[in-house]
Formats: sequence, C-alpha cells, structure tokens
Amino acid sequence: MHDHPDHLDASLGATLSALARTLQAEPDVETTLAAIVKAAVDHVDGAEYAGISLVERGRPIRTVAPTDNVVSAIDEVQYRTAQGPCLDAIAEHQVFSTGDLAAEARWAAFAAAAGEFGVRSMLSYRLFVTDTTLGALNLYSRARDAFSRQTQEDGRLFATHAAIALVSAQTEAQLSAAIKSRDVIGMAKGILMERHDVDAVAAFRMLVEGSQNANMKLHQVAEWLIEHRRDL
Repeated sequence: MHDHPDHLDASLGATLSALARTLQAEPDVETTLAAIVKAAVDHVDGAEYAGISLVERGRPIRTVAPTDNVVSAIDEVQYRTAQGPCLDAIAEHQVFSTGDLAAEARWAAFAAAAGEFGVRSMLSYRLFVTDTTLGALNLYSRARDAFSRQTQEDGRLFATHAAIALVSAQTEAQLSAAIKSRDVIGMAKGILMERHDVDAVAAFRMLVEGSQNANMKLHQVAEWLIEHRRDL
C-alpha cells in the first residue's frame, strides 16, 4: 500500500474532526444513525448508498437508516441467507469487501440474489467500541471495484468515529430513559402516598406488587397509574 501524501492525511484528519463534531451534536440515536450514513456517502470514495446493520441484545440484526430502499433489500437477502460481508464483519471483527458481487464465491447464495439489485461492490465495517460490537456500517456501489485499498483504510477511521458517536448516543438515550422512568415512578409513588395516606416505602411496595401481579414492568405500572389517576 502506498503512503498517503501529507496533504491528503491532513485533509482526512480535518474531515474526520468535522464529522466527529457533527455526530456529537446529534440529539438521539435515530438522528445519529441518519447522520452517520449520510456522512459515509458524502465522505467515503465510491460509496453510493449506505446503511447500518444494528446489533441489539435479544433482537435479530436489523437494518437502520438506509439511504436508499436498495440497502434494505440487499441486507434482507444477507439476513435470509445468513451470509454476506456485513454478517462476516460482525462475526469475525474485520473489514469485508467485494468488488464484483456477480462473481463472488465467498457468499454464493447471497451474491446470486443480491446481484439482481444492480449493486456490484460492497464494503462492510464492524462498528465497535472496546469488545462491544454495535453492528456494521455497510457501503454499496453500482460500479465494479468501487472501493480501493486506501478507501478501505480511510473508511476504517470513519467507522471508528461513527462507532464512538453511536455508543455515545445509545448511552445518552439509556440514561434519559432511566431518568424518565425514575421520575414517572416517583410521581406514581406520590399519587399512592396521597390517596392511601402511606409513606414512600409503602407506596413503592404497592407499585412492585402491582407490577408482579399484572406481569408488567414497574415503569409501565407507574405510567398506567398516572394516566388513570382520576379514575381510581
């Protein structure tokens, strides 16, 4: 591989710095994902379409924020055939690419079906922080051999920034949900304390018992109580 000229390294660094600031400013997971795939198409040479295959605990892999319907269609073929560059990138913690799906032998079942959508080249990066795999960033092109070796390396840096932005957004969303849940439970406890003249401990015990009896999560019981407080 040839070394990057200094001016290209500086340009890439400036691009990634600007990208990091852009992604950091996004308010939620969904908007962050949309920003990542848009930036991928804008900044990675050869990329015409992009999408993210998201890994979530207890759920099957799914495609999010596709820049075109063809992304979802091709990814569905990968999930259905259980093979393809995206799945290998996630499972083997590497970058996988193909320059000609029509002649691809590694994923024969996937390639045969995916070729019908007019995409020839694919490039998939595992999105991860430390040992946690978040999914894969997938890039697509109708051109043959659209992604050079240098593009793959530049894209790896891009994927690193994208993974950091994604995990930050997910963490913030979880924290926000936890705070909201705590506030809702606190409000429900207040209603029970007032209606039944009990202390906070007894009110919380009532919520827990209601959760167990109704087979609902605690915050769901609290939300129901708040919504129906005038009917009680």
